[in-house]
Amino acid sequence: MNAGNCRFCQKPLKHKFVDLGMSPLANSYLAHEDLACQEATYPLCVYICHSCFLVQLPEHKSPDFIFTDYAFFSSYSDKILELSKVYCNEIASRLNLNSKNLVIEIASNDGYLLKNFKTMGIPILGIEPAKNVAEVAQDAGIPTLVKFFGTKTASELSSDGKQADLLIGNNVLAHVPDLNDFVQGLKIALKPHGVISIEFPHLLTMLDKYLFDLIYHEHFSYFSFTTVEKILEKHNLNIFDIDFVPTHGGSLRILGKHIEDNSKTVSQKVFDLREKEKRANIKSLDTYQKFSSEVKKIKQNFTAFILQAKEENKSIAAYGAPAKGNTFLNYCKIKSNTIEYTVDRNPHKQGKYLPGTHIPIHHPDQIKKTRPNYLLILPWNLKDEIMEQMSFIKEWGGQFVIPLPKLSVVK
Repeated sequence: MNAGNCRFCQKPLKHKFVDLGMSPLANSYLAHEDLACQEATYPLCVYICHSCFLVQLPEHKSPDFIFTDYAFFSSYSDKILELSKVYCNEIASRLNLNSKNLVIEIASNDGYLLKNFKTMGIPILGIEPAKNVAEVAQDAGIPTLVKFFGTKTASELSSDGKQADLLIGNNVLAHVPDLNDFVQGLKIALKPHGVISIEFPHLLTMLDKYLFDLIYHEHFSYFSFTTVEKILEKHNLNIFDIDFVPTHGGSLRILGKHIEDNSKTVSQKVFDLREKEKRANIKSLDTYQKFSSEVKKIKQNFTAFILQAKEENKSIAAYGAPAKGNTFLNYCKIKSNTIEYTVDRNPHKQGKYLPGTHIPIHHPDQIKKTRPNYLLILPWNLKDEIMEQMSFIKEWGGQFVIPLPKLSVVK
């Protein structure tokens, strides 16, 4: 297969990072009538650019196909809601935001984050390409444009007098196939002294913990700080501060500004992280070679655990229907005859089936009805929240199974 050119620097992609085989789109949940149809799958083979060291997946399906109708709603996670409220309070205080400012969020989902600014009386605007998700935000009183973000949308906003004092993009950068158009859009949509706040899973953490389930077709790119800094600088944007956040096993939140804005001091954390990634040899292809072999070991250990559980006649159910879980299960070749079902609080997923594995998705009440011996937590990054919600499985001796970063069984 011709992997094409790097989506940032346009150099030919020659080096594989990891090959997870053929897989369906991770958020393409199936209705019952779909089970009899041939399911589309695509290569889940990731490459590393030898020039800019952007880890990336070639585009197999356009964002229009993937995100026009979307199954992920942020409001169904208590942890996400809690973290977003803390973030909004802190950034509003830090930037002295008030009723004269404008906060714009890209990929604003169901308005879970912007509602915090609205409560503070700060003007807001969401930009969300998935119409079904945007409608939920609009119904909640969160003004939301149903659009993809890039230079075109940014120019329209700017022409309409809508530039951001705070421009937020949480877990959206990975979803963008045209990085240069997106980042140039950030430049256009930002006021002269405005701040960009972007959050994304940190590639260095992904490498250290072998978090291969962060890879799926909806995630086109995977970023080190070194590469993100280079991408923003190409479009005359600077990073002046960093926060480390726990989401997805370890994410970065970068704060950026116009390169000509001299009113902000660069934090020591920026210099420290540059040095940390330099020590980790983030710009050496050798650094990425071990990942693939370790991922294969994770698969072997998990399938061995599943086989042993079945030999002991132990029943296994799962919690959650996240995209990362679908990558994990499909790579490990798990089917519905192994894991009987999964549960999810999101009613938009209930009654459907996981892509590839065809595992049915039920309401969480199903756990009490069937009393499984093991409960596999697919959104392992929310394991503490889920274990607290599901603590009642201990009544019948049920145990939690955490698949990553390291397989563990918790009583």
